[in-house]
Amino acid sequence: MEVIKAKNISFTYPEQTQPVIKDISLSVKEGEFVVLFGESGSGKSTFLKLIKRELTPHGERTGEIYYKGEKIEDLDEYTSASQIGFVSQNPDFQIVTDKVWHELAFGLENLGEPTSVIRRRVGEMANFFGIHHWFHKKTTELSGGQKQLLNLASTIVMQPNVLILDEPTAQLDPIAAEEFIDMLYKLNRDLGLTIILVEHDLEKIFPMADRVVLLDNGEVLLEGASNTIGKKLKQKDDEHKMLQALPTVVRIFNELAKEDESPLTVRQGKQFLSEKFTNDLKRLKREKKNNEDNSSVLELNNVWFRYERDSPDVLSGASIKVKEGEIYTILGGNGSGKTTLLSVLSGQRKAYRGQVLIRGKKIKKYKNNDLYKHLLALLPQDVQSIFLKSSVEEDYKEISKVMNYTDKQFVDYVNDISQSLSIQHLLQKHPYDLSGGEQQKVALGKILLLKPKLILLDEPTKGMDAFSKLTLRDILLSLKKKGITIVLVTHDIEFAAQISDRCSLFFDGEIISEDDPVQFFSKNNFYTTAASRISRHRYDNAITAEDVIKICRLNDVKINE
Repeated sequence: MEVIKAKNISFTYPEQTQPVIKDISLSVKEGEFVVLFGESGSGKSTFLKLIKRELTPHGERTGEIYYKGEKIEDLDEYTSASQIGFVSQNPDFQIVTDKVWHELAFGLENLGEPTSVIRRRVGEMANFFGIHHWFHKKTTELSGGQKQLLNLASTIVMQPNVLILDEPTAQLDPIAAEEFIDMLYKLNRDLGLTIILVEHDLEKIFPMADRVVLLDNGEVLLEGASNTIGKKLKQKDDEHKMLQALPTVVRIFNELAKEDESPLTVRQGKQFLSEKFTNDLKRLKREKKNNEDNSSVLELNNVWFRYERDSPDVLSGASIKVKEGEIYTILGGNGSGKTTLLSVLSGQRKAYRGQVLIRGKKIKKYKNNDLYKHLLALLPQDVQSIFLKSSVEEDYKEISKVMNYTDKQFVDYVNDISQSLSIQHLLQKHPYDLSGGEQQKVALGKILLLKPKLILLDEPTKGMDAFSKLTLRDILLSLKKKGITIVLVTHDIEFAAQISDRCSLFFDGEIISEDDPVQFFSKNNFYTTAASRISRHRYDNAITAEDVIKICRLNDVKINE
């Protein structure tokens, strides 16, 4: 039975001439797990919001959407609110109360359920999701992973038939993201819950999906089973941008095999390598990076920080030395203090003990914004916080005024940055009208207008599709070639493996380990790449899909000989 049916749906935002969704027809069966993916701005989030009537954006829609054969606009309020659940990308946007237990009960209270029913369902959900351990906590005290789990539980407690999720793991660390996805699979398998999910990180989600749908420029380009979509896309367009978005094991299979059905899990990927390739050559030759002579451009020496006098320390003896011209990546769990660390590094917050040095000078000795003019810039995790005007270009003009650029300099700089980031078509748009990935790119453009020598980035790939990440990678590497130093906080392990000179793990208030990416990721079980998990039983130092493909081909040559 079709539970959701979209028929010839098109949608155009106000004051826009081009529709963001173009004649989409798609049906979802009861109990099906469907994953939508595509480039940032391809219409994925808009399509999801059109299904959830209460979140329908302003604009012109044509076509019809049905829930169990009834138009969604004709559904009664109780059915619409309770039967179609929605979980958004940002955990903080959905939480409306101050206590965990009240958040769980809030939806049921609004539906008018009796107190006895509310108490029973809340207790059931708290136990099912493991929330009972923090049931009485304030919602502000929760980590990002706990908040997103609470959002999911608060939606499921209303017993929806359809659950819609818009990039729910975008702000979660790798372990929290895996736990969240595992919970979705359990809900789908054990409760028969219909799930429609938009996600950029497809590593974990592909094996669970019954069907995947690729949106391209507002249209359905391809749909099919997870294990066939890779070959279908490659046969349709051998250079399509979304080939890079496919899970690591699928990309490896696409390059090394001719069969139509690809492995999807780490276990299947390991079996594929074991059956098809020798491991006579176990290690890739790598050039040793030598930046021993580079001076430290940023240092933390035994830094301690807490938000209130009686609160626990967030930083407890943290020490870092970042060398000039390197890309230094910090990984760690949600709520561990990585964002706080960046705020102390950037001078936004002051440590109560220890030293912060920028180019050998104590940070407190920089006066009159000298620190931020052509020296240091921070891209925050919530990029919306840096937008002040009604268009991207107007926001950029504000930076130009602060930096005292001439009109010609402004035009030249904006042209250069917008071309490198591929955001020329976004300059006249309101920043809040952009997708999450587009907001990340235009926010980075604003930061680059400051012409900094040291850039701090907090989750810069959040909401970005795979191709946009490759663009960002190339931009950051080109900045590095110009001698610019980059400190990166991220949950995106695959991105960190591609771009970093050194990676570190932040835990218990300090950096507890750091190493080059190959050594760092090839020795970890959870903070590691999919490629390393798939190949480490055969090869010692392959941490990206490209590494695995290369070493397999080298071994394949030996087979043919």
